Amino acid sequence: MKNLALHWKIIIGMVLGVVYGLIANKLGWVDFTNAWIKPWGVIFVNLLKLIAVPLVFASLIKGVASLSDISKLSRIGGKTIAIYLASTVISVTIGLFLVNMVNPGANFDRESIQLSENSQSGADKKIAAAGNVKEAGPLQFVVDIVPTNIFSASSNNSNMLQVIFFAILFGISMVMLPSEKTVYVKGFFDGVNDIILQIVDLIMMAAPYGVFALLGGLVVDFGASSTLFIALGKYSLTVIVGLLLMVVVVYPLILRMFTKVKYLDFFKAISPAQMLAFSTSSSAATLPVTMERCEDHLGVSEEVSSFVLPLGATINMDGTSLYQAVAAVFIAQAFGIELDLGQQLTIVLTATLASIGAAAVPGAGMVMLVIVLGAINVPTEGLALIFGVDRILDMMRTVVNVTGDATVATIVASTEGELREVTEEELMS
Repeated sequence: MKNLALHWKIIIGMVLGVVYGLIANKLGWVDFTNAWIKPWGVIFVNLLKLIAVPLVFASLIKGVASLSDISKLSRIGGKTIAIYLASTVISVTIGLFLVNMVNPGANFDRESIQLSENSQSGADKKIAAAGNVKEAGPLQFVVDIVPTNIFSASSNNSNMLQVIFFAILFGISMVMLPSEKTVYVKGFFDGVNDIILQIVDLIMMAAPYGVFALLGGLVVDFGASSTLFIALGKYSLTVIVGLLLMVVVVYPLILRMFTKVKYLDFFKAISPAQMLAFSTSSSAATLPVTMERCEDHLGVSEEVSSFVLPLGATINMDGTSLYQAVAAVFIAQAFGIELDLGQQLTIVLTATLASIGAAAVPGAGMVMLVIVLGAINVPTEGLALIFGVDRILDMMRTVVNVTGDATVATIVASTEGELREVTEEELMS
C-alpha cells in the first residue's frame, strides 16, 4: 500500500466509500454513519479549506512579486483571462447544444416527483440565497471583487476573489518598489508559501481516508432518492456527456494546439487533483493539490502556477457554466417555456459572467443559476426539480473546473517558456 501512487490510494478510498455506503443503507447503519464516519470527511475538507486562503494569498504575492516587470504580469494576466473566458463560452455552447438536442425536460411530469423534506428545504435555502444575488445589479460581481476589509474577506473562503484582488494589488506594488525595500517581505512570503505546501503534503497523507468518509456519507444521504434519480436521468446524463466532452475532446485539442504535452501524460499528472475535486466538490479545497501536481508533475513553473491557478479556481468554472446552461433549458422545458435564440444567447453571456462571481465551494453553481434563470424569465422555483441530483453533478463539474484550470496553466506556461520537461518518475509519482 505504501508504494501505491496517491491517485490509486484515493481511487481505492472512493470505491470502498461507495461500497460501505451501499452496505450501510442495506443494513440500516445511517445513524452510525452520520455520527462516526461522515465527520471524518468533514474534517478532511475543513483541513483543505483551512489552508486555501493563506495559500492563495502567499502564492499569489510570491508569483506576482517574482515577475520582473509589470509588462510581463499584464501579458500573463491577459493570456490567462482570455483563455479562461474562451473556454467558458465553449463549455456553455456545448451545454446548450446537447440540451436542445436531447430535450430532457420535454415530457417531464413534475407532479410525479415527490421531493423529500430535506431536498425541498435545501432547495428553498438555495432559492432564498439566489434571490439575494438576483436583486443585485448586473455588475455586482465587479463590486464584490473589491473588499472593504481584507481581514474580513480572508475569514470566509467564499470571498476568495477579494483575497486574490488584494494579493495581486500587493504583489504589483512590490514589483514597483525598489528591491532593497521589499527583500524581507519577499523572503517572508516565500517562507510562508513553503510552509503551507508542506502542510498540504501532511494533509494529503490522510486523503484516502477522508475520501472514504466523504463518499460513504454521501451514498447514505442519497440512498433513498432512487425515484428522483430515475426521473432526472436524462437531465443528469446530458450534463455528464457535456462534461466528458470538455475533458476528453476540448481540453486535449487546446493542449495539442498550444503545447507539446501529451494528454495521457497530462491526465496522469493531475489525476490526484481530479479525484480530490470529485470527492470535495470544491475547486478551492483542491487548489493546493492542483498547484503541487502542476508544478512537480507537469513542469509548470511556480511563477505561472501561483498566478494562474488561484485565479482559475475563482473565475474559471467551465463545468459549472455548462451545467447552468443545461439546467436552465431543462427547467424551462419542464415548465413548458420555449426559449428563442436570443434567450439562449443570453444564457451564454449570463452563465459566463455568473461563473466569474461563483465561489469555488460546493453548491455555489446552483446559487448562481438563479441569475441565468432570471435573465430568461424562468421561475426560480425550478431549482427544486434538480436539487436532488445536484450534489453528484457538482462533484463531476468540479473535476472539469479543476482540469480546465490545469490546462490553462500548462498553456500559459508553455507560451511563456516556463514549462520544463518532466521525468517519467516525476510523472508517475
